[in-house]
Amino acid sequence: MSLKSVADELVAGCREGREAENLDRLYAEDAVSVEAFDMPGGAGRETRGRAGIHGKHEWWAGAFETHSAEVAGPFLHGEDRFAVIFVVDATELASGTRMQMQEIGLYTVAGDRIVREEFFGLPQ
Repeated sequence: MSLKSVADELVAGCREGREAENLDRLYAEDAVSVEAFDMPGGAGRETRGRAGIHGKHEWWAGAFETHSAEVAGPFLHGEDRFAVIFVVDATELASGTRMQMQEIGLYTVAGDRIVREEFFGLPQ
């Protein structure tokens, strides 16, 4: 797959609710995910491996109710990176706090697979 194909498929999967499927199809087994801020429970910012990234997605699904999500992009950069803008309206289930969140995801591709994702966000 070309960079554009990987980027287009990631965005389509986000829009269509196929994130878990795309993790298996588009991400390298040893991919790294870096959040803008520390994850709850002392997990830090960095997650290594596709299984760990699946775990982050499962945590989000169990901790938040997503009311709406918009995805803009992809925005290609050179031969190996692309960015996506995410806008999410969600409620944290434990506290009942509703929030609007915006973040930018920067993805690095090597060998037709996403090998790194980095998120940039506004502090809550």
